[in-house]
Amino acid sequence: MRDRRLLVLAASAVAIVAFGVYGVMAAPGAVVASPSPRSTPTEEPRPDPRLTLSDPAPVTPTPVAPNPQDGPAQAGARYLTAWQAGDLAAMADLVADPPADFADRHRRFDADLRASLSSLAPGELHRESEAAELSFTGVREVAGLGRWPFTSVLRLVMRADTWKVLWSPETMHPALKDGGRLVLKETEVRRPATLTREGVPFPRDSRAGDYFTGLGDTVLDVKLEEESSGRVLLASPPRPPSGRKTTISQPVQAAAARALDGVGQPAAIVAVDIKTGQVRAVADGLGRMEAFNGLYPPGSTFKVVTAAALLHNGMTPESQMACPAGYTIPNGRSFTDSDGVDHGTVSLTTAFALSCNTTFAQQAYERLRDDRLRAEAADRFGFREKPGLSSCRIQPYESTDQLGSDAIGQNSVQASPLCMAEVAAAVASGVWRPAITTAEPPADSPSPVPLGDEVASGLRTMMGAVVSRGTAAGAGLPPDTAGKTGTAEVENGEDHAWFIGYRGSLAFAVFVRHGGAGGAIAAPIAARFLNAL
Repeated sequence: MRDRRLLVLAASAVAIVAFGVYGVMAAPGAVVASPSPRSTPTEEPRPDPRLTLSDPAPVTPTPVAPNPQDGPAQAGARYLTAWQAGDLAAMADLVADPPADFADRHRRFDADLRASLSSLAPGELHRESEAAELSFTGVREVAGLGRWPFTSVLRLVMRADTWKVLWSPETMHPALKDGGRLVLKETEVRRPATLTREGVPFPRDSRAGDYFTGLGDTVLDVKLEEESSGRVLLASPPRPPSGRKTTISQPVQAAAARALDGVGQPAAIVAVDIKTGQVRAVADGLGRMEAFNGLYPPGSTFKVVTAAALLHNGMTPESQMACPAGYTIPNGRSFTDSDGVDHGTVSLTTAFALSCNTTFAQQAYERLRDDRLRAEAADRFGFREKPGLSSCRIQPYESTDQLGSDAIGQNSVQASPLCMAEVAAAVASGVWRPAITTAEPPADSPSPVPLGDEVASGLRTMMGAVVSRGTAAGAGLPPDTAGKTGTAEVENGEDHAWFIGYRGSLAFAVFVRHGGAGGAIAAPIAARFLNAL
């Protein structure tokens, strides 16, 4: 009787265990591999929609050990489930003859590409006897690039009555076939906060960094490429220019910056649009924004202003006058010319072209007393205290010696390169206007000042003669250039070299601090600048 009761208890225990196992297998949320009849070689079973995989809930993965009763679709789904769960050990158990570095290859692939698996989904199954192929799609997330969809194939084979994955590198991605590689390339791309008027970055080494902020800002451009073919699989989205536009012209700025390459002394080039006064280039090797604000004696480039004053006081470009090797102001100082040659009687145009100091000192003494020279400079060419970008000034003279020196751009006359570019632009357009770096002049900007048609025309004739037969004739300047050389004397140092002029739509000034003679140093730099446009 006792033995019979023991048998009944044992049978009950077996029944309870069997019921518990059934309850676990049928638990909600578990992937249940339903048995299916063996397919013939021509059959293409439809994928079970329950096998589609997406971002799984963070729960402990269901065991995915090989099951001899699984068909190829179920075996493939088990592998994809383990892969998405990041269970490399389980994946290896489902692979026929996995390589020793199976897990390391998966880790390196993700680490090298900064990728993480987002989702996997099985597709169609193609089966032939004891081999099958299960297509699948997936999505990886690549840091800095976003979603990376891909499609690949699981090859499955029957081994010891169990379907297993026949793994190869292209299982991770087709591009890895036959030793192929995927590489993540990062390139530093310029994304400046300030752009040229064309909406493009300033040229490299623009020499304009003191004037405009953020010229060197960059971002990383990331691309995912097939190494052998160079085919881009994924790339950073194109970024439209987002910087603030200026009045600077990219080609003009590039020409100005490169014209200063190799110049041994600190130098600057400033260019302005003749009609609007907008600054088109500022290449400054002087530092501290001195191309706009620095005050230097302009030397003979100031003879443009002196000549304008003479024309306003009744002279013409053909007026005859002496150009001696030396001239002494009555009871005053002596002036000489750099060539030491007495050119006799010449026209005002020739005296200007040859840059005769003696002529302009004498004419200022005879015709421009009573503060006429300072008034011309201040009232028509901006040589006064004023709001604006440029700096220039001239003081009332206290002696005729000082007047003679002012007439040739020495003594109290001081100007920045931008101020002298404004002078050249005034001649070209016939109207002096302040330079600007905005679309319209600021509210407090000085009003434009006409020079007068006859004066402007005469100055153009004289500045053309400087290039065609005067002190800039051998500088290599392109046709239709007009300008004026300047060599400014300074104490305790080499002379400053100047050349100002205009051509086409641009007026400009070239300045080389302690550079030497303007015709020999500054004018050839201007030629390099203009010939590069």
